[in-house]
Amino acid sequence: MKARLRRLAPQALLALFPLCAALTACGGGDAGPAYATTGATAPASVPRVASAPSTTGTGGTNGTVPQSTTPNVVAVTVGPTPTSTRNMLMTSVTVCVPGTADCASVDHVQVDTGSQGLRLLASALPAGFALPAVPAGAGADIAGECAVFGTGYTWGAVRSADVKLAGEIAAALPIQVIADPAVPAAAPAGCVGSGLAMNSAATLRSNGILGVGPFSADCGVSCVRAAVTPWYYACPASGCTASTQPLAQQVSNPVAGFATDNNGVIIDLPALADSGASGLSGSMIFGIGTQANNALGSATVLRANSGTGYVKTTTSDGTVYSLSYLDTGSNALYFNSPTMTRCGFWYCPSSPVSLGATIAGIDGVGAPVTFAVATTLLATGNWAFSNLAGYNGRAFGWGLPFFFGRRVFTAIASQATPAGSGPFFAF
Repeated sequence: MKARLRRLAPQALLALFPLCAALTACGGGDAGPAYATTGATAPASVPRVASAPSTTGTGGTNGTVPQSTTPNVVAVTVGPTPTSTRNMLMTSVTVCVPGTADCASVDHVQVDTGSQGLRLLASALPAGFALPAVPAGAGADIAGECAVFGTGYTWGAVRSADVKLAGEIAAALPIQVIADPAVPAAAPAGCVGSGLAMNSAATLRSNGILGVGPFSADCGVSCVRAAVTPWYYACPASGCTASTQPLAQQVSNPVAGFATDNNGVIIDLPALADSGASGLSGSMIFGIGTQANNALGSATVLRANSGTGYVKTTTSDGTVYSLSYLDTGSNALYFNSPTMTRCGFWYCPSSPVSLGATIAGIDGVGAPVTFAVATTLLATGNWAFSNLAGYNGRAFGWGLPFFFGRRVFTAIASQATPAGSGPFFAF
């Protein structure tokens, strides 16, 4: 069973014991870059990917990238949610029937730098809003997809949409429509064993997931070469069977599908007080080095593993986590502390704890980070916290708390930037 490390239960808590009891598993989103992982020590959530997609980036590798004048900033927020879930980074997304003005805007979509692809609940789309079906493999049957996260899975159909964010458009992009009635309501057996079924607003804790992580497609070449369980399925009326899926028909990162500003994304969020905030607004900026508002400047570039998206974290006590990721879709910092008091998956020290670490890329270049872990946070009634942490036995997950007060870049694999091709993170 997957570790459910992602989110907080909605109870308002008045003392340490209720805090520990109420920090229960919550569904949704993500927890790291594209890699294969199973078991209770897995990061909080991310689709399992056997290999990175093989793509060709725009521009060269000499540090020059095409420049753009397209509006490239959308608002992101953290605040009260319909399911009373803390530390959820949300935005709105517009999808259209490809090549038409028949469009729908969906709000309360979680922004996730640890997965790839747009996934929307069918119930969040207007009745009668008909997006074209994307076929499975080389056949004519509609493709079903099971996207597995550390907290569970989403099951639905693959459909084509023009995805609009600010002035950017990813034309005819394959997206997942969760709980789409065109595929059987019951997910395939290989999917059902992956934990919580996150096929409703109550279990997904949002209306969808906007995956803007470090790869272009969600499964990549492995799903091109073989029918990889539990990824893609051909779903005729008689039922669904596992299928291969060409890259062009896989659920894909919308940013990589933009005509410009398509080499990465920046999350820019304000800093928080130790007690958190009742709400905040920030920016998601598309492109790296393509406009005046997305220059790398003095940010340290941390080059990620090209097949997994991982970087390395070394904590101040000398513990090395070769599996480390930067991820807005995880609602806390996740690591293994042998000395800090735990309440279930969550750390609950009797007083705030200050810690240090270094995050380094595969080339050894690193950046120092200081962070804190606090407790009794929910008694404040706030919704955004920079000092919330939980247990992960073998990886270090720099979840949403890491992003507060920073300008964090996620560069997409094989796409050229002024610092060379992705994947990398920078801050």
